[in-house]
Amino acid sequence: MTEVIIGIDPHKGSHTAVALDCDEQLLGRLRVKASRTQVEQLQRWAARWPRRRWAIEGAHGLGRLLAQQLVAVGEHVVDVQPKLAARVRLLNTGQVNKNDPNDARSVAIAALRAHVTTEITAEDDTAVLKLWARRYRDLGSRWTQTACRLHAVLCDLVPGGFARRISVPQAIQLLATITPRTAADAARLELANDLVAELTRIQTQRRETKRRLAHVVAASKTSLSDIHGVGPVVAATVLGFVGDIDRFASRDHFAAYNGTAPIEVSSGNRRVHRLSRRGNRQLNHAVHMAAVTQIRNAGTAGHDYYQRKLAEGMGRKAALRALKRKISDTLYNHLIADALAKRKDPGGQTGNDSISSAAGSHPAAPTLRTSHSRVTAHPTTAASTSTPLPAKRPARTTRRTA
Repeated sequence: MTEVIIGIDPHKGSHTAVALDCDEQLLGRLRVKASRTQVEQLQRWAARWPRRRWAIEGAHGLGRLLAQQLVAVGEHVVDVQPKLAARVRLLNTGQVNKNDPNDARSVAIAALRAHVTTEITAEDDTAVLKLWARRYRDLGSRWTQTACRLHAVLCDLVPGGFARRISVPQAIQLLATITPRTAADAARLELANDLVAELTRIQTQRRETKRRLAHVVAASKTSLSDIHGVGPVVAATVLGFVGDIDRFASRDHFAAYNGTAPIEVSSGNRRVHRLSRRGNRQLNHAVHMAAVTQIRNAGTAGHDYYQRKLAEGMGRKAALRALKRKISDTLYNHLIADALAKRKDPGGQTGNDSISSAAGSHPAAPTLRTSHSRVTAHPTTAASTSTPLPAKRPARTTRRTA
């Protein structure tokens, strides 16, 4: 019996499933209400096809819970990006109506035609790191928003407002000196005190979240913390969003995933590379913070590398991008070393802590290629090393995302 692909269009209140054979012929359709028995209903309906595979649109987003429930009961589940399903609907000349059954059918067809599918596996400790890293970043956004609102209120209470970055003690001290003259000023002062209290709560929550992140990162025994500029938050972000490092065939694939690899926009004899806006932006931000930290601390390998690139003729932004790619390769080397150490020692003891800075990449692997250093744009840039690249890791047919 041939394998049957079951596409699912998940929603908050219901899920629509469509079963197709290898020839994309409709075998069945079911709509279930999102409830505690949703998995049992789907399994009873799909029992007629012993060889089946579930394709869920957005299995790391809206369909995450359903995907994890199916994996927990032993089902084979793959993720289909909404963009792929939308392309199927766009190119399909038969059924172009936008409804749940057609959406589920598009998801199944996208999974059938995909050369590489992303297999969903049960969540592990990296999901915890990812959760708390997002929480820390969300709290930072709330802090910035609340601080901006406080500045706006202070502009109506104090001539010129507060020009510098304000802290909670500074705000409390300033508000204590204000005497309201009108009822509106009294209301503004009360609002400012509420905003200061909110900043205090956010500050406490961020401190507690960072403490949890530090505890979980320490328990993971990762060597990422050996890299200068990689603290608990950055390490948790990297581990949480990367997940299994084996899904990246090489450091170049990893750089493309985190957005530190430039994009080629060449035409004819003109070869040009520009900044990449692709990739995981949270992971890219973590690499950026590590790079900025190294640049600010004189004497670190990252600071020396950045200054050397400036001396070679690079602009500041180009030198920062080169350093970010250098740090990306260092992160990859650490993750590979940690994975190898865990395979050798099931206890999770990590080894190979010799790579402790941005310039600590493997000596047999040049971190920047000629195109990454933009030699064509900056003729004074030194030529890249001629050391051969290490053999690429074999690509896997089935990959897993963080």
